[in-house]
Amino acid sequence: MKFRKTTLVVAIVLLMALVIGACGKDNKDSLERVMDNNEFIVVGSGGYPPFNFIGDDGSVIGFDVDTGEEIAKRLGVELKYETSDWDGLTEGLRNARYDGILGSMAITEDRLKVVNFTKPYYYSGAQLFVRADSGITDPSQMEGKSIAVATGTNFVEDAENLGAEAVLYQDDNATMMELINGRVDGVITDRLVGMASMSELAGGDELMMAGEIMRLEEMGIAINKDDETLLAKVDEILAEMHADGTMTKISEKWHDGIDISVK
Repeated sequence: MKFRKTTLVVAIVLLMALVIGACGKDNKDSLERVMDNNEFIVVGSGGYPPFNFIGDDGSVIGFDVDTGEEIAKRLGVELKYETSDWDGLTEGLRNARYDGILGSMAITEDRLKVVNFTKPYYYSGAQLFVRADSGITDPSQMEGKSIAVATGTNFVEDAENLGAEAVLYQDDNATMMELINGRVDGVITDRLVGMASMSELAGGDELMMAGEIMRLEEMGIAINKDDETLLAKVDEILAEMHADGTMTKISEKWHDGIDISVK
C-alpha cells in the first residue's frame, strides 16, 4: 500500500510538472518568442501597390515590406513577409499564424476591439476614382452606381454611405482593372494606391480622382492582444524610425518623394 501511495504521488508531481511546463511554453513572452524564432512574421494582402505587392521576381515588395525589413533589422531577426486574402488577416493573426499585420491596415474602433495597434507609421485617406469620361466629379454623384472595393476594407462602408452598390474584389489590382474596363462606375481605395495604379496600369491614364479625400486614415501594425511586450518593442522601434528619418526615406522611395509618415 505504501508503495502504491508513493507511486501515485510521483505520478501527480510529474503530471503537474508537465502541465506547468506546457503553460509556460504557451505563455512565452511575445518578444522572447520572436527573438527565439529569429524571425518577425508579418502579413499583408500582396495586392496593394505600392505598399505590398508581388515584384517581377515573385517576391513581395513595397513600402510595408521595407518598413518590416527595418523593424526586423532593429530587432536583430529576419523578416518573413507572408500574403493572404485581406478579409482573413485579422483571424489569422488571432490564431497566432503571424506576429503582426503589416499591410496598410487602418486603425479603427472596431478593429481595436479584437487586436492592438502600434502607433501610426503612415497617414493616407479614402479616395474615389472614376473614368475621366464618366462625367463624375464628386462622390455625391455615386448614388445608385456601382463602386468596386476590396473585401473586408473600410471602403465597403464608404461606398454604401454614398448610396452606391459595393462590388467586392480580393484586392485593388482587381478593382482598378474593373474600372479601367468599364465594368464598374468607380473605385474607392487609398488615395496613394489609386494614384500608383493610374500611372502604372495599362489604361490607368483614362482614370481620374473625383473630389477630395473622403476621410483621413491612420495606418498601424496590428498585434495580438496578448503580445504586449512585442507591441511595446515595435512601438519603440517605430518611434526611433520616425525620429531618425528612416520612415521619411522609405516613404520618399515609394511615393515619388512624398513623405506620408507625417500628417
